[in-house]
Amino acid sequence: MAFRLKLVPDGTRIDFFRWQWLTFGISAVAMVASVVLVLVMGLNFGIDFKGGTTIRTESPTAFEVSDYRQALSELDLGDVSITEVFDPSFGETKHVAMIRIGTTQETGSVTPEQLNQVEAALHTVDPQVVFAAVESVGPKVSGELIKSAFYAVGAATLGIMAYIWLRFEWQFALGAVIALIHDVLLTVGLFSLFQLRFDLTTIAALLTTLGFSVNDTVVVFDRLRESLIKFKTMPLIDVMNLTVNETLSRTIMTAVTTGIALTAMLIFGGDVIRDFVIAMLWGVVVGCYSTIYVAKNIVLWLGVKRDWSKPDPKEKAPGEDIPAAFRDAP
Repeated sequence: MAFRLKLVPDGTRIDFFRWQWLTFGISAVAMVASVVLVLVMGLNFGIDFKGGTTIRTESPTAFEVSDYRQALSELDLGDVSITEVFDPSFGETKHVAMIRIGTTQETGSVTPEQLNQVEAALHTVDPQVVFAAVESVGPKVSGELIKSAFYAVGAATLGIMAYIWLRFEWQFALGAVIALIHDVLLTVGLFSLFQLRFDLTTIAALLTTLGFSVNDTVVVFDRLRESLIKFKTMPLIDVMNLTVNETLSRTIMTAVTTGIALTAMLIFGGDVIRDFVIAMLWGVVVGCYSTIYVAKNIVLWLGVKRDWSKPDPKEKAPGEDIPAAFRDAP
């Protein structure tokens, strides 16, 4: 006897658009708040976008960040940021710190001699400390990376808009793009609020989130188009509610399975990919939300044509072709 797991019962009749103005208003406020956060608090740019040198240190003994900072203060390295990295997978014998050094040199990185001085200074505090990784990026390269990242996200958004426009209608394309902008802004706002590291891996997470979100949106839009052809006299808002309920099981199953994999990566993947996983997890949540409460709201307000096929002279009277589950709903 086969066992089939169901996260969503059959025949759901949830009215997703009952509070359409409230849900869209919340999204609009969240988008504005994200922009304000970025303007006020800024982003914690990683070495990819900021330029300079990042040193990852590891030690079997515990340390104090203040001791590391005191040891490096005498080297005149310029802007130095030291943070301790916490991870449940480290155990009691692994203590990690991230040291970021911003320089004013043309190369944008510390010299080998300065690295030796940093290592020697830290050894006075902790003789067992080692440099696990050293990354350097110049200011010119970091500026080019920022432009490339911006172009990548913009090109992906425009490409998605063109694809949906060709496959559906311009109302669908506009709704999908606004939903994608919503997802990107809320993710960037989250990184600004908690000052998570924003680097190239974050851009990769944003692009992946765009792909996840537009995939969910296209699936729902495709079912919506089929329902619009099938139920020509049903009010548009009822067709949309029917469509979302019909695809709800698929949406939740996809989000849950993706979330399980990402949660495992968050717990066991270590601090190196933590920010990437956080961006992906957040992107899954806002992506599912924006498909219904942003993209479809836009299509609902703009309206769509429903003359893809010639009228059937035998077509039922308005309301008679509405599924019983919705016709009998309170």
